[in-house]
Amino acid sequence: MAISGFSEKAPAAAKENLPHISGSDAVIRSLIAEGVETIFGYPGGAITPVYDSLYDYRDKINHVLVRHEQCAVHAAQGYARATGRTGVCVVTSGPGATNTVTGLADAMLDSTPVVLISGQVNSSILGTDAFQEINFIEITNSVTKWNCQVKRAEDIPEAIARAFYVASSGRPGPVVVDITKDAQNGMLDFEYNQKKFIRSYMPYNDIDNDSILEAARLINFARKPMVLIGQGVILGNAEQELREFVEKSGIPAASTLMGLSVLPTGHPLNMGMIGMHGNYGPNIKNKDCDLIIAIGMRFDERAVGVPANFGINAKIIHMEIDPAEVNKLVYADVAVMGDVKQTLPLLTDKIAKNDHSAWIDEFRLCANIEREDVIEPALIHKGPMLRMGEVVNAVSNVFKDAILVTDVGQQQMFAARYFRFSRPRSIITSGGLGTMGFGLPAAIGAKLGAPEREVCLFVGDGGIQMTSQELATMYQSNAGVKIILLNNEYLGMVRQWQELFYDHRYSSTELINPEFDLLAKANRIPYRCVAKQEELEDAIREMHETEGAFMLEVKVLKEENVFPMVPAGEPLENIRLE
Repeated sequence: MAISGFSEKAPAAAKENLPHISGSDAVIRSLIAEGVETIFGYPGGAITPVYDSLYDYRDKINHVLVRHEQCAVHAAQGYARATGRTGVCVVTSGPGATNTVTGLADAMLDSTPVVLISGQVNSSILGTDAFQEINFIEITNSVTKWNCQVKRAEDIPEAIARAFYVASSGRPGPVVVDITKDAQNGMLDFEYNQKKFIRSYMPYNDIDNDSILEAARLINFARKPMVLIGQGVILGNAEQELREFVEKSGIPAASTLMGLSVLPTGHPLNMGMIGMHGNYGPNIKNKDCDLIIAIGMRFDERAVGVPANFGINAKIIHMEIDPAEVNKLVYADVAVMGDVKQTLPLLTDKIAKNDHSAWIDEFRLCANIEREDVIEPALIHKGPMLRMGEVVNAVSNVFKDAILVTDVGQQQMFAARYFRFSRPRSIITSGGLGTMGFGLPAAIGAKLGAPEREVCLFVGDGGIQMTSQELATMYQSNAGVKIILLNNEYLGMVRQWQELFYDHRYSSTELINPEFDLLAKANRIPYRCVAKQEELEDAIREMHETEGAFMLEVKVLKEENVFPMVPAGEPLENIRLE
């Protein structure tokens, strides 16, 4: 679609004292005006003018050359989530553009602000099935927050300004700006104005004080309340406001997978993670709650099981920025609309501090059961083979302030359960889409966005082979990611389901893997492999002491399962400990 209001207008009259530059130069200058310092991309014919202009701005923008366009988006996601800024990627038309769709879908479902600039064929041949032409706007309608096609050079600054505002405001998400080659080559008088408002686009709701008062009333009278922390707290930079609310209220809190690290792992009111592989207490106690305060989360079935059965005896307060999420899956008795950074302090101001110690003790009893039945068997070494949980725990003991990045599968859930977080923005994972291959490029983006922090990537032997070409990107961009490759020679999570629900019929899940040491060597990455418990501590120490990237392959128990587990389609209280 065209951007409403300017794609059909006549060219503006020239303004005095404005630089007369090409559309491709305008792209780069617009990015600089938005404070962009790092972009991820892959050049090609229809975007060549932009790359030619980028050559003159190498001192201002660091371009990271990925090896596949999907990974440009994942890297931009990692960058965005580590920094809180908008990630940027640039690709060419046709296959370059279509390769990004999985990344865009992932960013859309996980509300990650990304601006993707794609090249397009000349406007005069649009619709003729020209070489590497594809209707990228139609393709990306369902996986972007907004998209547009630019056919004239003079429209480029406005399009990019809108893109950044839409991507980062309200509930964040990915945006596509598709620019024809003749627009890149055309000339314009350049003027850039950052957007603070777009007519008809209302990213923030007016705060309703009555809903704040009603929410406070419910909280003050609740006897068995629970707070659920979602990624919306992180996206709103409201970690401190959340902590103040929880500590004043004294209410036990649990996190969704995407909300982990908002509260430190060791916080006395942190009851762990809720959901399919979450902690026993939050899962089993949802049916005993008389009040659930959901903050920046969307009641996804992986977090709440069967929505109709979730919190069946509880009133629901839903604090949310996106009206589309309210009452979509779980009915909210009180909806507090708005940015949680603004609404949480208003609510905190009106609540009393109640004594919920007896209620918290019930969670602790559940935690004791889980510790004995699940955690200790996972973390205390028994038998000849290493277990994923003990590896995660050992790495976390050494890398105490690291950003955890995961791929998707068993290692993702083990890492989420056993890695310990001391500060916010410390976990980057693919939640909504569950994209295998996400981990490596996202870790590269995270490390380049936060070079002062260690980045630990946990990845399986299946997931790393999805995007292993990005090891070359990691070397070329000098991104010092610590890769912990948990090798069980299976597509582990699918195998677990086949064991539990398909009578051990392991159909197409066993892997015959490459020699990962040769893969690491080919990409000049220091490498070590361990298979015995007595080797693990020394190997992690070596990884920690090695400057820059490192690959630690750990051969783990082949048929280990991650528990607790709530079977798909069942309520959380049906959680299995074995």
